[in-house]
Amino acid sequence: MYVGVQGRLVRPQPIDDGVSRGLMTALCGRYPCLRPIVVGRSVLGREIVALVLGEGDDTQVLMAAAFHGPEWITTLCALRLCEEMCSHLRADLPLCGVSLTRALQGRQVWFIPLTNPDGVEIARYGSSAAGAYAAAAARLGADVPGAWRGNARGVDINSNFNAGWEEMQALAQKSGKNCGKQPESEPETRALADLCRRVPFRHVVALHTQGEEIYWRYGPHTPPQSRMMAQVLSAVSGYAMADPAEGSSHGGFKDWFIDCFARPAFTLELGVGKNPLPLREFEAIYEKAREMLLLSVLL
Repeated sequence: MYVGVQGRLVRPQPIDDGVSRGLMTALCGRYPCLRPIVVGRSVLGREIVALVLGEGDDTQVLMAAAFHGPEWITTLCALRLCEEMCSHLRADLPLCGVSLTRALQGRQVWFIPLTNPDGVEIARYGSSAAGAYAAAAARLGADVPGAWRGNARGVDINSNFNAGWEEMQALAQKSGKNCGKQPESEPETRALADLCRRVPFRHVVALHTQGEEIYWRYGPHTPPQSRMMAQVLSAVSGYAMADPAEGSSHGGFKDWFIDCFARPAFTLELGVGKNPLPLREFEAIYEKAREMLLLSVLL
């Protein structure tokens, strides 16, 4: 039976690679319906782990979180959703009015709670967490709280996908953003792209902070159903459908997935404020986004 809030494994707490790994292990131990798959490794060799819920392979959907170091609160959101889905499925109870027993028939939901494990470590602990790249990370500002967004080499992995690459490079020269020497130059980016080339995801969801916005389109390959899906997500959450600022309009995971596969992809910007969002706001952020997050993997 569902054990309720007090029995949750995923509680508000600072996230790093060790905590995330411990929570994923604990969730898989509690819920046999959940299985871990290592989909790649970071620059510093940390595992990038997917949690797979569901046995059917008619439809697969991916939710990935923590592309940027200071946005680790998105890891908690992904893990909390995963836990709630598992617990309600086991108890055969509806979640947000949805019967997961029926909704997951023929469907798999893949969660990657920590897409950029090195970046989260550096954002939490500073340049000393960058290993062989510590000196360079220190020069690039890794010891300034909340400033580190890239991986261990300082590359913004959400600007390292092959979507509008030339435009991205031109914008990066103006802004100083490090988007890498070439598309998929970073192992974190390659891990996600290779997974999407192996598994025919119906659609993908990327969790970021902040702004309470939904990004849903990119270029001429945006499928018609993306607008309707985004409208549903907006209606249940109050989040606004939006387009990213010019400096963030190319090279992202959502952009690449749409451009490469002509299937829906969404970036959900959770919460409002300044990154990293305060841990004390986690429950409010999650509760406001809860139905949207659930529908984002079930639509």
